[in-house]
Amino acid sequence: MKKGLILEGGAMRGMFTAGVTDVMMEHGIEFDGAVGVSAGAAFGCNYKSRQIGRALRYNTKFVTDSRYCGWRVFFKTGNMYSTEFCYGEVPLKYDIFDFDTYEKNPMDFFVVCTDIETGKAVYHKYEGRDDHGFDWIRASASMPLVSQIVEIDGQKLLDGGISDSIPIKYFESLGYTKNITILTRPAGYRKSKNPLLPLVRQKYKKYPELVRAMINRHTIYNQTLDYIEMQEKCGKLLVIRPETALPVSRVERDPEKLTVAYEIGRKTATQNLEKIINYLK
Repeated sequence: MKKGLILEGGAMRGMFTAGVTDVMMEHGIEFDGAVGVSAGAAFGCNYKSRQIGRALRYNTKFVTDSRYCGWRVFFKTGNMYSTEFCYGEVPLKYDIFDFDTYEKNPMDFFVVCTDIETGKAVYHKYEGRDDHGFDWIRASASMPLVSQIVEIDGQKLLDGGISDSIPIKYFESLGYTKNITILTRPAGYRKSKNPLLPLVRQKYKKYPELVRAMINRHTIYNQTLDYIEMQEKCGKLLVIRPETALPVSRVERDPEKLTVAYEIGRKTATQNLEKIINYLK
């Protein structure tokens, strides 16, 4: 029996996920593998490095810093979140990512990106500092329209949420049979068609498969939610989700609101802790 942890993205809604995972780490809950998409990758990698509180700490400290994110950074670099600061200075200088622990931890950690030339998901087992630094994490979290394309070994990549927002079926295909999925939307949520598709078509006209994937994203996402609910009802999957919509925007810059989302995650995990432990047994 392989135990898996599946982490949805959602940009700063991922602070909810960070709250849930911190509580699980505090109680020694371990998995054979985890897979993160976008913010799920950026925040979820701290599970493998065992750095409780790190995602909350650096986000609340730097989210108002003009070097970190915002339109000023976007118009200067083409990225809403600064490559140099977010994936360079913060994890290597200001709030150091523990690569030693990450690489020694036997838990596998996968990130999901989207190949913009094929429109298909790329699932990569991220090995650590010698595996292109933080580029795989950055690629997974590079939201379309507000991020530069990330190229790794000849592949042109963007946000994994475009092609596989909640990679439950991928993990099942790897033999993970006891899975916990952390979602950042409440039960009953369904994604609508992207209102920015005209901009998507214009910006990515050289990549028709990417455009097609973004056109179909809401349909695939909702089908995945239907599958998750079916697996959940059958007792084949445990889902942790907020009870109501989180009080944060995708690019939230209010540290207090980020903290509220994080604390909601902690509360939700604490309320479900016994259920989590019993399920994994």
